[in-house]
Parts: sequence; C-alpha cells; structure tokens
Amino acid sequence: MHGEYKVPGGKLVVVDFEIVEGLIQDFQLSGDFFLEPDEVLLDINRAVTGLSPNSTLEQIAGAISAALPADAHLLGFTPESVAIAVRRAVTGAAHWRDYDWQILHEPPVAPALNAALDEVLATAVGEGLRGPTLRIWEWNAPAVFIGSFQSVKNEVDEEAAAENGFGIVRRISGGGAMLMDPAECITYALYVPGELVRGMSFADSYAYLDEWVLEALKALGIDAVYKPLNDITSPHGKIGGAAQKRLASGAVLHHVTMAYDMDGEKMARVLRIGREKLSDKGTASAQKRVDPLRSQTGLSREDIIAKMIEVFRARHGGVMGEVTETEYDAAERLVERKFSTEEWIRRVP
Repeated sequence: MHGEYKVPGGKLVVVDFEIVEGLIQDFQLSGDFFLEPDEVLLDINRAVTGLSPNSTLEQIAGAISAALPADAHLLGFTPESVAIAVRRAVTGAAHWRDYDWQILHEPPVAPALNAALDEVLATAVGEGLRGPTLRIWEWNAPAVFIGSFQSVKNEVDEEAAAENGFGIVRRISGGGAMLMDPAECITYALYVPGELVRGMSFADSYAYLDEWVLEALKALGIDAVYKPLNDITSPHGKIGGAAQKRLASGAVLHHVTMAYDMDGEKMARVLRIGREKLSDKGTASAQKRVDPLRSQTGLSREDIIAKMIEVFRARHGGVMGEVTETEYDAAERLVERKFSTEEWIRRVP
C-alpha cells in the first residue's frame, strides 16, 4: 500500500507498507522532511510495523510519539501527519491530480443563487454528474451570509442591514456570519469527492483544501498561514474564513470568503459582533479583526483572482468551464423553494 500527505505549510510524507495477516508489515516512511538523528526514521518504521490497519489516527500517532527518543527533531512533519498518510493509504484516498478539474468564473448572480449553486454543484460532484470543481463567486448585490446554525436576531441588525442594502442569505455550511459586498471580498468554493480528504480529520481537511490559496497569497507577498480551525490569517490580521458541508451524495463543499477591502464601521453596524467574540479573537474592534487583501498587496481584486487561478492550475491542473443550463435551472428552483423562503432564512430565528 502507498499513501501520501502534503503537510499544509510543511513537507511531503510518503508511506509504503504491506498488510500481512491483518497487520501492517514492512513499513517504510519517506519524504522531503527533515529528521534528526537519522536513526529516528527506523524508530518510526518499527513503531508502525505491527499495528492494525484499522488503527485510528490517534493510535498511530501515539505509537510513533511513544517511540521517539528524547533528542528527536521532526521538522516539516509530525507523528499525526504520518498517521494521516497511513490512513489515506488504507482507505484508498485520492490525490488532487487524480482528477480533471474544472474552474468556473462566471458573471455575477444574485446572492441566494450563489448559495443554491453551491448545493447543486456539490451534489452533482457527489453523484458523478460533474468532475471536481473550483468556482469563484461573483454576485450582483451585497448580502449577509449567515451559517447554517446561526440565529438571525443574534447575528444581524436587520434594520441596519436593510438601510445599507444588505439582504440575508443562510448557507448550508456552518460557521459565522460574513458581510459580503461584491467589490469588497473574494469568495471561492471547492466541490470535491469525499475521497480527496479521506483519512483526514475534519480539521486537517480544512487546511489541506486551502493550501493552494496560501501559496497564491504568498506569491502576492502576503505571509499567509492557516489558523485552526478555519481562519486564513497573516501577521497583520485575519484575511478570511472557511466553512464546509459534507453532503449525503458523498461530496464535500468547502468555501472561503476573504476580505479584499473592508468598511469596518459598516460591519460593526450590520453584524452584531459581541464583546465575547471580539475578546476571543484578542482584538478590541471589528476593524482590527480583519486585514484586507487590498491593503496588503495594493492589487486589484481581479489581479488577485487571476493569481489564485494561475496557482491552482499550476498545482492541480484544470480547465476553464461553465455552469450548465441544467445546473442553473436546478439552482433557481432551489432558490424558490428553499433559499429565498422565510422558513429557511429564519429556521434559527
């Protein structure tokens, strides 16, 4: 069996082994990581050899940690990343380049239609009706996008939202409220088969699916890093946040909104950002919580998106595609019967 795992912000971990009489045998770890002293590689190999292939991530990582001598130094990887590579080998996880990716960047649509397209396209990937897809959102009106489980009254000042032209859209993924103005943020969605993140914990999959965008941001001069669970940040402040939804069709919807520009005062008026949430982020105001891409790069929104697509294609391949007429029709019907209804929008009042 063969498994690979690229540590977000770190190195490639590769494992090869056999399963003999229900146990892992002939385990060999390799990769472009750094490890001192050299003999620790043999310690890790011995620690995994003899384990059950059904061992959990925690059990595999624990066995490796217990075998490490006091003077061991692992640079660019961890016992947990070795465990992920093992689990990916056992479960038959796929890799980015196993797929023919499609990239969508189409004209603006209504905010609720964007939310519906996320559900329609992710479902289509899970059902095998389309290949894995990256979609860059464009929308024709501002909106507050709230998480699937958030309370409208607790998150949004509806009077201020209306005064500033913001509608309310509830998405199918969890996470927090996002004040989304078409000119002030960049949103993308990935629709991927579950096999791509098989063997990973929920938290690990967030960073794994966003590693390509960290590379794009770094290419633009931003020292971007992933802050668990779902934040993209830099030394100057938070840049954006991710959210996920695992669908019954077997697909994973993963989407991210990053601030290109920001009106902090407007955000504070429209979103009910409480003192507890602000203190949890270690900041004193909404304005200081987010540091937009415009201020860090001086580039246009279009140039940043172009760099993102360039880096994605260089890493994972992909051709430019389009949302089909059938998919648009399905999304519009979903808006009518779900996303535009008060029952859905206020399912958590």
